[in-house]
Amino acid sequence: MILTVVPFHSLGGNGGTGRIVVAEFVIYTGADRVKTSKQKNLLSKPLNTLFSSCSIMPKKLSKKAQNAVNNKITSAPKKKTSNWDRIQELEKELSAIKYNKSTQHHYGLVRAKISELKKKEEARSAKGPKTTGYSVKKSGDATVILVGFPSSGKSSLLNAITNANSPVGAYEFTTLDVIPGLLEYKDAKIQILDVPGIVQGAASGRGRGREVLSVLQNADLALILVDTLRPNALNVIKKEIQDSHLRLNKIRPDVKVTKKSKNGIRIGKTVHCPKLADETIIAICKQMRVNNAEILIRTPIDADDFIDIVEKNKIYIPGITILNKMDLVDENRLSEIADEVDADLCISAQDKINLEAIKEAIFDKLDFIRIYCKESGKKADMGIPLIMKRNSTIHNMCDKLHRDFSKRFRFARVWGKSAKFPGQRLMLHHTIKDKDVVEIHLR
Repeated sequence: MILTVVPFHSLGGNGGTGRIVVAEFVIYTGADRVKTSKQKNLLSKPLNTLFSSCSIMPKKLSKKAQNAVNNKITSAPKKKTSNWDRIQELEKELSAIKYNKSTQHHYGLVRAKISELKKKEEARSAKGPKTTGYSVKKSGDATVILVGFPSSGKSSLLNAITNANSPVGAYEFTTLDVIPGLLEYKDAKIQILDVPGIVQGAASGRGRGREVLSVLQNADLALILVDTLRPNALNVIKKEIQDSHLRLNKIRPDVKVTKKSKNGIRIGKTVHCPKLADETIIAICKQMRVNNAEILIRTPIDADDFIDIVEKNKIYIPGITILNKMDLVDENRLSEIADEVDADLCISAQDKINLEAIKEAIFDKLDFIRIYCKESGKKADMGIPLIMKRNSTIHNMCDKLHRDFSKRFRFARVWGKSAKFPGQRLMLHHTIKDKDVVEIHLR
């Protein structure tokens, strides 16, 4: 509110001396500052008090205006909210949004804002004191990580299916370091790692959670262990894994984003994307400071998938949800919990129930196939197979056997499911199948 410098005679006073009765001043609120102590003293008084000594009295103020004036006008500015507080507010807003065609634009913008704020917080925390992570040497054909809350039975399961001897106790945080074990199943050697339990807030560093989850980034499979007495822990575990740039049981979308120096955002699609409109894509790009780019979409995606692609820091790994301690609840309750958490398997690590089913599930989820090698003029070695991933080619097989085999390759003869007839002559691009026998010929 501004009161203007007004001569007395111009307001109808008699005398016409031009004497200034009311000086110009401003009522400041919020972050505005009072420049002089004289103004501050004036402003600390109610408005009617200021005018009581003047020859001119203002008209009666409304009740709302009077209350505003009588409040602390020179109060301190509001405290700045941190990035984490802002993230929590936006996540709360996001949880209230039902994703559909009419809300996808707003949902995408909120998700992009959260992503940018998290990026700032991660950059800020990276400047802090360095912590010592867990050093684990990978071995075997694949690495599997046991993830779960403290005292969920990870160590008991590791000891039951491998040759490890991880300490077991009826209290939380029994495991304080990474304990490795080796599972040998169907001629495959699989490294199983028992890591310390994670808690809520692990992705932000609580309970050394950041170091624990960083081990998961180099894994080929995650075994999420859920206690039947604490089924709600699964949601917390999944959120912490999600916040650590990991995507469980998802395939990387076939989307290519190429940044350019001009021409704005150009979008090309080979499939229909009902969950993501072009306007939403452009708005997300602007929010994430991508102003010029060519975007090619070959698989249906939503706003979350597109943001993950733009960030370029996501790791996609398969996962198995296992419900442990099935012996502590009855069959009806076990069935309810299994449906609630969408468990792949129910086991009891202590009583060794369904352990063979776990081994089979691990082997299948890792997409392993067994290939038998054969030398020219000799019988195939059917005792020790070469473990490969499903949909591997002869080129992949050569690279695994020796780095020079691909360069020296002439042709291969194949016996098995992938060959049209026994001993078919094939080249590097041929896809091999489980239990094929392959004879490689080199220059």
